[in-house]
Amino acid sequence: MFYVTTSGGSFLLYNFDPATMTARPAKTPQLTWGAEPVFSYQQANILYGMDRKSVAFEQYDTVSGRVTEINDPSKCLKLGPEDKGGAISVSADDNRFMAVLGTRQDEFSTVYVYDRTQGCRWLNTQTGEIGGQWGPKGTISVPDRFSIHNARMAKSGKFLYLARGGGGSPGHRWVVWEIDGLNGSVCSQGCMGHRVLGYSHVIGASGLIHPLNVVVRPLNRLENASPLISGLEPGKKIWYDSHYSWNNVGPDDSEPVCFSTFLTNNPDTPGAAPLVTGPWENEIDCVETDGKGSKVWRFAHTYSTARNGFWSSPRGNVSQDGRFYMFTSDWEDQLGKMPTGDKYRTDVFIVELK
Repeated sequence: MFYVTTSGGSFLLYNFDPATMTARPAKTPQLTWGAEPVFSYQQANILYGMDRKSVAFEQYDTVSGRVTEINDPSKCLKLGPEDKGGAISVSADDNRFMAVLGTRQDEFSTVYVYDRTQGCRWLNTQTGEIGGQWGPKGTISVPDRFSIHNARMAKSGKFLYLARGGGGSPGHRWVVWEIDGLNGSVCSQGCMGHRVLGYSHVIGASGLIHPLNVVVRPLNRLENASPLISGLEPGKKIWYDSHYSWNNVGPDDSEPVCFSTFLTNNPDTPGAAPLVTGPWENEIDCVETDGKGSKVWRFAHTYSTARNGFWSSPRGNVSQDGRFYMFTSDWEDQLGKMPTGDKYRTDVFIVELK
């Protein structure tokens, strides 16, 4: 299965047949969740989300249609009347859940973790205070105080990645918290761009030398950054963006990481070819992470102008089995215009990684 987010902030479920590469609508539950739920890594029929009204973790069974509450954060810490939850993550064993809490993105103040066995644990990033029902209580070891733009939990459930918001540059000088203790660390060099987490490592572009100067770092030693692609020449004048996905990662963090690239100044004349000054631009690619080499697999073009709103740029996800990559694109403005306004339509595409 997969889901597609709507412009209204909800999501629609689809069944996907990998043999015929066809999709059909599935029954979408009438839930008051945020628009980005998470599929279980253990049970193909389970979807996790956070209720926008009750601010509680819930699970939805796509076979039975049953909705079950997992945990209510308000029973662990005091929430304000305007507080909401977002950016839900789930560990690979389905045991730990994470969400950010607060009024809105870039102003979120708390990252909340629920462990099915031990209960709740939280970090207030504006005060540095750590509390909850398990683990040491006190103050995080780094002096940084900030509001949250975004957060993600590692597949191991042991680390949290926190991107700054509310006045700072989101994604620059991001922070990692080791959940079971009070230790935190800050990325101090090569910290630009988007990132994705495995079990114990984080991968993302450094923002240095070349757009695909992709580096991998241990989450407990952020200063030990190693490039995944060797022999890069200095980047051209045109700088392109990239988004990473590692849903296929295993416990040793050795599976290829996949990504989509695009130029924000591609032509917006219908049918005009994207700008290309070198390899890997406007493409769906994967890169080796096992340390044996720096091979890049080139699978498809994105055909995105990135001129028709946020999702017209190719935001993508690799399937958990590593066989497929799903992404969004306005396909060089060839999909027709939106019912209202002057923007062209964005659709969802799936490419088989072979």
